Amino acid sequence: MKTVSENRCFGGTQGVYVHSSEATGTDMTFALFHPGIPGAPVLWYLSGLTCTHENAMTKAGLQAWAAEAGVAVVFPDTSPRGEDVPDGDDFDMGQGAGFYVDAIQGEWAKHFHMETYVLSDLPETLFAAFDLDEDRQSITGHSMGGHGALTLALRHPGRFRSVSAFAPICNPSQSDWGKTQLAAYTGDAAAHDATVLLRGGADLPPCLIDTGTSDQFYDKLGTDAFAAALAERRTPAQLRLQKGYDHSYFFVSTFAPEHVAFHAEWLM
Repeated sequence: MKTVSENRCFGGTQGVYVHSSEATGTDMTFALFHPGIPGAPVLWYLSGLTCTHENAMTKAGLQAWAAEAGVAVVFPDTSPRGEDVPDGDDFDMGQGAGFYVDAIQGEWAKHFHMETYVLSDLPETLFAAFDLDEDRQSITGHSMGGHGALTLALRHPGRFRSVSAFAPICNPSQSDWGKTQLAAYTGDAAAHDATVLLRGGADLPPCLIDTGTSDQFYDKLGTDAFAAALAERRTPAQLRLQKGYDHSYFFVSTFAPEHVAFHAEWLM
């Protein structure tokens, strides 16, 4: 693992690191905010389409609240990258658009193994290098990253103590943001659809979701379908529509303190 940068931040350290990933077959960059507390629990933050590790690290404002709660925050990249890594013709496919799944089809199958990367490969590197508590992990994310947070929590029960999401893509098998992409990567969009997984009997850990009523991409998110699935399964969760908020990091940073506090309650 190579250290790219480390900066003092709210009494802890905000670092950026590069490591060689067996899952993707590429070098991968990730960011870690460590609060400076030995054995701190971990909150994973999965970013959205077109983002890297850097967007939420610099725009979401999580560090201050994580430092106060004594929680570490990990910001993985959203896909493998490099000259030999295939890319799509648009922003929602290929580099920057891994959708947190393991691709098994076509040109994507060689490198696009983001589910394994987030669940196994990066954690192996992370917990070997830093004093963090592997037994206390939660997950959150924004947009495509919210999809990743929900589906990874649903597909891997017991892995995360809690899950939250900012404007997540909740029903990708019925959305322009997911239907084509997940079918191309895996051949089965429904297998990575939070609404379908919930309706199929998957267990949801303690959950908080915020979505803005003025989100310009609301019709792509499937919020109503996920709310209906929660009601059908009688699954407790907090799903809040925030009046006037859009899809931006201004929205994310506004509700970041509540999401960190929510996870801290379950991580302590």
